[in-house]
Amino acid sequence: MRILVIGSGGREHALVWKLAQSKMAEKIFCAPGNAGIAGQAESINIQAEDFGCLINFVKREKIDLTVVGSEAPLAGGIVDEFIRNKLKIFGPSKEAARLESSKVFSKEIMRKYKVPTANFEVFDNPSKARKYIDVIGTPCVIKADGLAAGKGVVVAYTREEALRAVQEMMEERVFGDAGRTVVIEECLQGEEASILVITDSEAVIPLATSQDHKRIFDNDLGPNTGGMGAYSPAPVVSAELMDEILKTIIYRMIDGLTEEGIRYKGVLYAGVMITENGPKALEFNVRFGDPETQVILPRLQSDLVRIMLAVSEDRLSEITSSEKIIWDPRASVCVVLASGGYPGEYSKGVDISGLDDVAKMQDVIAFHSGTRMSIMQEQPSCVQYITNGGRVLGITGLGSTIQDARNKAYEAVAKIRFRGMHYRKDIAARAIR
Repeated sequence: MRILVIGSGGREHALVWKLAQSKMAEKIFCAPGNAGIAGQAESINIQAEDFGCLINFVKREKIDLTVVGSEAPLAGGIVDEFIRNKLKIFGPSKEAARLESSKVFSKEIMRKYKVPTANFEVFDNPSKARKYIDVIGTPCVIKADGLAAGKGVVVAYTREEALRAVQEMMEERVFGDAGRTVVIEECLQGEEASILVITDSEAVIPLATSQDHKRIFDNDLGPNTGGMGAYSPAPVVSAELMDEILKTIIYRMIDGLTEEGIRYKGVLYAGVMITENGPKALEFNVRFGDPETQVILPRLQSDLVRIMLAVSEDRLSEITSSEKIIWDPRASVCVVLASGGYPGEYSKGVDISGLDDVAKMQDVIAFHSGTRMSIMQEQPSCVQYITNGGRVLGITGLGSTIQDARNKAYEAVAKIRFRGMHYRKDIAARAIR
């Protein structure tokens, strides 16, 4: 099979890395890709939102399956366009993708179909939003309705923080039109876990549990980011709790969408808070998480190409009824290395060193996110990796325990250098306390 992966981050590198292990994969392309992906797939200079060029490329190159990594093209309707052109693609439709592209839509579906979640109200008027904050008090959570690259959620612990979030989102429009409408909800207390499943709306394959670290600094301080690290499995999610999450959150959402006339196909990701009153859904995403993918896929031993192709052909039940998905029993930990200043302003084009040393390590994978290659003029045969984004690398270690995997990851991190490099020192620490 000839496969195209759409995207350019660490998630897409992990997808390419896993898909390339399939005996079914003849050749893999990635649009637009990054420097690390170029080692396992042919990078194509087409942006993820350029649907016309992507469709032309798929037709010309006789691509058998396209896999969409990031949320923006899904929200823009890339799956609908591909299906109209009779092309196989893995991912949800534009209507289904509203679960992530509109927090309001997602919360209202949860309310309608009794998916347990935080109490909430929706506002398109900043004055009314401010009055509601005074009614419910703090802590509370303010969420921009639209896509904001994982940064559109503010957990406000004081009235001042909450009012500032409303001002920035609704009046200053720091997230553009994504903040025109906001959801304000109660702040749930507990431990968070990431629950991902693959589904064609009829059959469901649960993936390994994981937890990520969204805030930029140790001890969960500072602003939210796209994710600073993750680990798998999530010890907080027992087998019994997983069954409850699937029953009350995942299946109810899939069934609810079906009732609405929306068939969900692809990856469904639920951010779940484990509260003293049981699991509650924080949010839904419509694609693999980043960096959760970098800890989940290294543990997957079954053929991902077969699973994704089955979803695109509406026959996932053939796999779920005939075989068991196989997982590596080892744990995995991913530490994200970010550019100085991220998630705010940061520099690009900074030389990265140490990746050759990491490549020699066992049970360690360096997933590239914001990188590109620079040809050295004095030595054209040599390639230098340089930074090209806020999150630069995700270093994943595998070990018999979370502690072992964590040690591997940080041992590798110590070998890498670039000016301004920042990373959290406490990834997975909560899992081994």
